Amino acid sequence: MQERHIDREKYFSEQEYTVSRHVIPMLERLMTIDQNTSVLEIGCGEGGNLKPFADRGCKRVVGIDLAENKIANAGRFYENHPHRDKLTFIHANIYDTAGLGTFDLIFTRDVLEHIHDQERFLHFVKRFMKADTRFFLGFPPWYNPYGGHQQVCQNRLLSKLPWYHLLPVPLYRFILKLGGEPAARIEGLLEVKETGISIERFERLLKKTGYRKEKRIFYMVNPNYEVKFGLKPRVQSKLIASIPFLRNFFITTNYYVIKSNSSLKPV
Repeated sequence: MQERHIDREKYFSEQEYTVSRHVIPMLERLMTIDQNTSVLEIGCGEGGNLKPFADRGCKRVVGIDLAENKIANAGRFYENHPHRDKLTFIHANIYDTAGLGTFDLIFTRDVLEHIHDQERFLHFVKRFMKADTRFFLGFPPWYNPYGGHQQVCQNRLLSKLPWYHLLPVPLYRFILKLGGEPAARIEGLLEVKETGISIERFERLLKKTGYRKEKRIFYMVNPNYEVKFGLKPRVQSKLIASIPFLRNFFITTNYYVIKSNSSLKPV
């Protein structure tokens, strides 16, 4: 298993770097991010993605995550932050939250591909949105070389082997067992196989749930690879990016900024 999946401070720093260098510049083409901006991250982990917003003194920065230990880490990592009074970290299921109000920016990165019933999720998020709220989503297409998140495997070969997550479930499970992966990790990887999402399915869901795309970027080389591996981020070619389905195999991540077509909140 890669060190970054064990060393949570290292993972925190990687998230901070990528958002600061690559996500915020994308967002700033569409909106102002300053002391008047409120931000909600769903699936925040330790809150590394939120640090660039906290550093700017955004008026309200909220992170929600299912993992209690990660929320505890966030409290520790931000304990001495100069804008700690503007930060809130919540251990909860997003569907169980109430009274959070609305935000200028909603943020998920490497989260959508873990969510069951993504249609329900996209509908639900609208309750936190104003008419001009932007919603940023970054996620890996399921069919990309490591779309199954097999990089978390402790077996060095399996952590680097591309595309085998696309095999039928019985064969995929057999390979993971053969490689010595623990049962809990195998079940986690099989769950990602259930929830993984393609570009085409995501865009169909946007139309179905009443969103419009404001901007999207398809990356051949994930911006996060810059801090992880020293690789320069590279946008996928227009030719490959224009070919439905095939493009999923050669895009390591998508960045989307979307807006709601309606200010109506779901029931």
